[in-house]
Amino acid sequence: MKNKLITGLLIIAVFSVVKGFSQNSCEVMKQALTGTYTGGCKKGLAHGKGIAQGADRYEGQFKNGLPDGEGTYYWSGGEIYRGDWKEGKRHGIGIYTFHGTGSDTIRDGHWVNDHYAGPVVPKPQVISKEGVDRFTFKKGGDATHRVMINMYQNGARNMGISNLMLSSSSGYESTLGPATGFEEVTFPVIIKVMYSTPNKTNTTEVYVKFEFKISEPGDWTVDLHN
Repeated sequence: MKNKLITGLLIIAVFSVVKGFSQNSCEVMKQALTGTYTGGCKKGLAHGKGIAQGADRYEGQFKNGLPDGEGTYYWSGGEIYRGDWKEGKRHGIGIYTFHGTGSDTIRDGHWVNDHYAGPVVPKPQVISKEGVDRFTFKKGGDATHRVMINMYQNGARNMGISNLMLSSSSGYESTLGPATGFEEVTFPVIIKVMYSTPNKTNTTEVYVKFEFKISEPGDWTVDLHN
């Protein structure tokens, strides 16, 4: 019985040593994180969820030995970044906190190749909706600041619209082919569309009201279906 107990302890000890060696042999490719690592490993590189500790510390997702995915990075100087990573660089959406003049400074928003690219712009917001079955917002580019509205019914242009009224917080009313909307818009912009239309079976009249807000500058198209 005693020999079996000793054998069992030896097996556990050997397993622990092998496991520890396996973890330590899993390499982190970012020099400031070189030291100790625990977590997922693939082909000798940190891969998956893990924690790396060197001069700096990182907790989160790794890919091919580098921070990649979602994670938190702690610099030795006290700075902290929580957010998205790609190939060892801040890339995506994240919050960076660092020491400024007498207080902490926060940069919250988009990051591209380790550089801050600006705050996150809210997606188009529907303020009120009546008589609309579905809708879509599409951004076509950045050169033109415009919002054009298309109105559909049964998959085709709605030709039965009456009492159309449009209002906008900026820009001037314009048409572009069958679409109508506003040019030279200042964003964020709030636009309200109101009109009457026969229903899909042409048996009664429907009142439509659609009010929305777009914050991101660009050339926008809004499609309304009823």
